[in-house]
Amino acid sequence: MDRIQKVYGIDTEAVKALQNFSEGKTVGKDNQDMFSSLLNNAINNINTTNAYLSNAENEKIKFALGETENPHDLTIALQKASTALQYTVAVRDKFLEAYKEIMNMQI
Repeated sequence: MDRIQKVYGIDTEAVKALQNFSEGKTVGKDNQDMFSSLLNNAINNINTTNAYLSNAENEKIKFALGETENPHDLTIALQKASTALQYTVAVRDKFLEAYKEIMNMQI
């Protein structure tokens, strides 16, 4: 988890708040601040993923046109985009799983 936080710049406080929330613990920060921090980090991560995908597409075009000198740039860009997309999809799946669990709770 630490490596993923470093790659995507996830706020450590947001991760701790999410862990505390899932364990039922209360935290010192206001719940709105925690949610907005978590939402802002999610939006930033999606923007980063989009940037990696865009960069990979640009490298594909450069490679197809013969403008690239190093084919390793294409491979690196594709791997970054793939990893970022896999991470984003995993986070989305966990979010939807949590949402479904909350919706199935009886009040």
